[in-house]
Amino acid sequence: MKIGVLGMQGDIEEHLAMLGKMGIGTFRVKSVKTLDMADGLIIPGGESTTMLRLLKLTGLFEELKKKIQKGFPVYGTCAGMILLSKKIVSHSDQDSLNVLDISVARNGYGRQVESFEAELSIASIGEKPFKAIFIRAPLIVRVGKGVETLATYEGVPVMVRSGNILASSFHPELSNDSRIHELFLRMVKNAPRG
Repeated sequence: MKIGVLGMQGDIEEHLAMLGKMGIGTFRVKSVKTLDMADGLIIPGGESTTMLRLLKLTGLFEELKKKIQKGFPVYGTCAGMILLSKKIVSHSDQDSLNVLDISVARNGYGRQVESFEAELSIASIGEKPFKAIFIRAPLIVRVGKGVETLATYEGVPVMVRSGNILASSFHPELSNDSRIHELFLRMVKNAPRG
């Protein structure tokens, strides 16, 4: 199994390090050619507008969107979740891949100085709480039909899944807990090939 990490900008190294510790073959995805080598893709946290611009410049935007619509497994953290979402309410002029039926507000939990950690209960990864790190995190303001909420913080969804798409407002790659990455790997393993 080979997992690509979108290598445009953001928390790339942290995801590569987490997957490397787990013994998973990983590489940066910066072109359509490298995308085609991946069994699944992680879109890291970072600056969503910068990533969007680079996705379009490289021709990856349309190709990635088509692959996701055909069942390609993808996991978006923080800015990655923004890129996957159908609507960005705080910046309605910002484009997105429009593949995950949620609406988000960028920086919905505040600026960098308002970053925080929270213990989350996530049944799909086990009973032990997950220490989630929120940094300029997007706020999910609407969850569409067919989107499953996997975790909430103060009653608001912070981790969701819809078929082959997983997304979280927080940064699991910054913790020492690999259980969310393991959940994504199970999604990749069980994804239909074709």
